[in-house]
Amino acid sequence: MAARYATEIGNVIIDDEVIAKVAGLAALECYGVVGMASINMKDGLVQLLLGESLTKGIKVNTEEDEITIEFHIIVEYGTNISAIADNLISNVKYRVKDMLGLSVTDVSVYVEGIRTDDAEKA
Repeated sequence: MAARYATEIGNVIIDDEVIAKVAGLAALECYGVVGMASINMKDGLVQLLLGESLTKGIKVNTEEDEITIEFHIIVEYGTNISAIADNLISNVKYRVKDMLGLSVTDVSVYVEGIRTDDAEKA
């Protein structure tokens, strides 16, 4: 489904993929977020998504005037997960409203993994 709203000169339809891309880029701006996660249901493995597959870790649901966004993220080891989630939620709501003119009613954040850099420990 897509988000729709009317203006004085016509209707605007914004696809869920566009909303997911804007939300994903906003999420990556947040400190501590390494990237989106994709879960392989067959093996139960979590994979870090970057670049073009960024939106695969994000689910957007639009129903009438309500937009909900679900994130599956990977965070950096040693960061405060609740602070990351709060920052992500407020940043995504602001960016989507600012860039697309749409209000996000709910953002859910699922932390699927923690990235540790073995090279930093050496």
